[in-house]
Amino acid sequence: MTYDPTAQEIDALEQELIKDAESHGYHLSPDRDAVRALVRGLIVNTRRYGYPACPCRLSFGKKEEDLDIICPCDFRDPDLDDFGACYCSLYVTEAVKSGREELKPIPERRPPRSERKKAGSAGLAGGFSLPIWRCRVCGYLCAREKPPETCPICKVSQERFERFA
Repeated sequence: MTYDPTAQEIDALEQELIKDAESHGYHLSPDRDAVRALVRGLIVNTRRYGYPACPCRLSFGKKEEDLDIICPCDFRDPDLDDFGACYCSLYVTEAVKSGREELKPIPERRPPRSERKKAGSAGLAGGFSLPIWRCRVCGYLCAREKPPETCPICKVSQERFERFA
């Protein structure tokens, strides 16, 4: 039997996600019905697996194999940078939220299970690293391909970030 979350559970998690997203410079999709369906999926997956696996991806049911898809997933920031939304479109940029940009198809970045196991056993060979970005206003640091759209601490725009040595 599948667990069906109550409206109160969905409302509570939706409010938590809104606060968390906004505090990190992101937004939830303006499509409230889609957001509520995704929130429902997160609640069901949390009950099923013990962690909030992305409802748009196939979970392996083992936390150590699903760490990359626990919401917010590892792919959220690059998806937002490249497409204006994450894979399931729960998180969106300000441009998408305001309607200045439309949602685009978002390709799956999660490698197949067989490739992930190979990469995991090889470690971070080759000196792989991400650029580090520093907010020139408050000093916030983050390691990612591009700086965030908005600083999660002081809320200045992406232009106020510099690459940190």
